[in-house]
Amino acid sequence: MRIYLDNCCYNRPYDDQMQLRISLETQAKLFVQDLIRNNQIELAASYMLMYENEQNPYEMKKYAIRNFVQDNTSVYIGYDKSEEVSVIASQIAATGIKAKDAIHVASAILAACDYFLTTDIRLLKYQSKRISLLNPVDFIQYWEEHTDG
Repeated sequence: MRIYLDNCCYNRPYDDQMQLRISLETQAKLFVQDLIRNNQIELAASYMLMYENEQNPYEMKKYAIRNFVQDNTSVYIGYDKSEEVSVIASQIAATGIKAKDAIHVASAILAACDYFLTTDIRLLKYQSKRISLLNPVDFIQYWEEHTDG
């Protein structure tokens, strides 16, 4: 199984944990990271993820995310694939998805991911036959129901 986490997923642990939804999403995201570290799930990443992460003004957060992605990515969609990504992203953006989000989803599709994880409520409304978009909490529920994990 291969997954892609968008930038908001990676940053969820740094958000205000006093809100129950955010706290649950954080715990689920950290569980997913453990699955990745333990080679139970493959991680895909992209040039858009790395670009957005480099825009993070908080050095500690930026380095922690960069290091995790660099240490654990099985499939990387680099800028050399930007034309292929652009074709898919244009189709996604035509449904009303923001350009950067469309590039993330297109990269995940190109990386042959099974799941795209995000905490972005608006993005979760996008439906595709090519990839399933899930909140990390919903992914954990799926994982527990369909694996021996």
